[in-house]
Amino acid sequence: MPSTCSLQLEPELHPDQLDPELLFRLLGETLEIDPTTIQGATLLRYSFDARKRHMKWNSEWSVALEGDPVEEEAELGLALPNSAPTEEAPHVVIIGSGPAGLFCALDLARGGARVTLCERGKDVQERRKDLALLNRGEEAAPDSNYCFGEGGAGTYSDGKLYTRSGDKTAIEGILRELVALGAPENILAHWRPHIGSNLLPKVIAEFRRQLESAGVEFQFNTRVEELLTRGDSVCGVRTNHGEITADSVVLATGHSALDSLQMAQRAGAQVAAKGFAMGVRIEHPQQWLNNIQYHGKGQEANLPAAFYELSSQVDERGVYSFCMCPGGWVVPSQAATGKLVVNGMSLSKRDSPFANSGIVVGLEPRDWCGKRGWRWGWHEVLKKAAAVSEDPMLKEVIEDPRGGASIPVAEGRLPIHPDLDPFFGVRIQHALEVLAAHAGGGQHKAPAQSCANFLQGHGRVGEPKESSYLPGLTSADFHEILPKGIARRIAAGLEQFSEQLPGYGDEFGQLIGVETRTSSPVRVLREENTLEAAGLSNLFPCGEGSGYAGGIMSAALDGKRVAQAILKD
Repeated sequence: MPSTCSLQLEPELHPDQLDPELLFRLLGETLEIDPTTIQGATLLRYSFDARKRHMKWNSEWSVALEGDPVEEEAELGLALPNSAPTEEAPHVVIIGSGPAGLFCALDLARGGARVTLCERGKDVQERRKDLALLNRGEEAAPDSNYCFGEGGAGTYSDGKLYTRSGDKTAIEGILRELVALGAPENILAHWRPHIGSNLLPKVIAEFRRQLESAGVEFQFNTRVEELLTRGDSVCGVRTNHGEITADSVVLATGHSALDSLQMAQRAGAQVAAKGFAMGVRIEHPQQWLNNIQYHGKGQEANLPAAFYELSSQVDERGVYSFCMCPGGWVVPSQAATGKLVVNGMSLSKRDSPFANSGIVVGLEPRDWCGKRGWRWGWHEVLKKAAAVSEDPMLKEVIEDPRGGASIPVAEGRLPIHPDLDPFFGVRIQHALEVLAAHAGGGQHKAPAQSCANFLQGHGRVGEPKESSYLPGLTSADFHEILPKGIARRIAAGLEQFSEQLPGYGDEFGQLIGVETRTSSPVRVLREENTLEAAGLSNLFPCGEGSGYAGGIMSAALDGKRVAQAILKD
């Protein structure tokens, strides 16, 4: 029976790069055995402790000794059927080919269902061309960008695979499936697994190839425009190419597919406003961060690009780092003309000279309603955005179904309760994106301000610093873009974070904005037991866009959860 052994290693001894002879000697010393009796060692997990007095690698190994029975390695494969299902098999249409849709399709195919996957965007390789245009300042293709297309938003914005989900067995299962598709094997042991935007597209392409070999049909450039219903049950979809009948439909769109959520509501599904977060992206020199986190020893030990996780509470709301990208790039991730959204990404080597992260403020639906919303400053943001944009979400007059006064959004009127408009979170999202685009001055240039100037208050601007953001930066005052409730909390958060990382919110940091697409502001409600949409049977809301996930891994887990619910039914 293999033994388990923990090793603490000096910073320069990377666990996944150890010479076997040295590894066996260290394992032998720790286990107090002759190293020549060790037949093999498998790295189970590892992490780096960057505390100044404890700088070391913590690693755990499975060690096979002489005389131990030979254990067969767990097979890395998708265990898909060798042939397509019969025409009599239940037919499931999945809307969206992000991680929720793909992993849902995987388990449905294993269970013998016929699956048609409809993706509004292009396949993963064709998406590259549209992203290149975005980074050159040309108009965004509405259905092919950082948000839409095969693989979903995470494909070209980093490929981070860590999650706070507690189901370690399920998480390990997904990681092993990704390795079977070509992801680097070290994600099985790494404490913060990451694939990178250069490798993940190849994994996604192989995922499609294997699903197609099992009979899953992919339809790209296929926008689902209507859910077909019979009574209060979904019986298919109508796309821009025609109708498709189905026994079940999975709504697995991403967090930016507003039209899909509205489509579900029109068909009879119940939707509700949910909390999400918005703010800015902050960028620093990676070398500055390495020096702080590794106490000046990172280069000599050849340590990986350093990262951070920061959080605080300011006036009852969380202010925290989001989607932190060591050695990464800030990228334009809007999906519509006249708006600007930034996100972060990094390649597998994380070798950019910059580190970036979202710095966002948590919002709850009541924060944009009534007097509370007024104190946050949303009325001012809506009026300013409506004055420079023709976005219908900013021009609509919302009718109160209870007979109260109507709510003209362009005048800065706010609902008194979230239930009056479940999509009001999307409206304030759009408003910030419009103001950011306006402040940037066009061609996807992003507004930017040094942290030092931002903390000085209104009116302090200066020339932008060097940046990884390819379309370019425009000097701006974020106090004129963000509502005062967000600006004040970010300022307080930066001051607190500077106590942990000296210089973080001062001369080294630069704000770039805006970061608005952290998760969906809307949830499509579903029944607890069946996972079907409340009010509309045979529709299964799934993943991040429907309000049930927040990242690649949690979306994949939810996709599998929905697949099992469909197969059980």
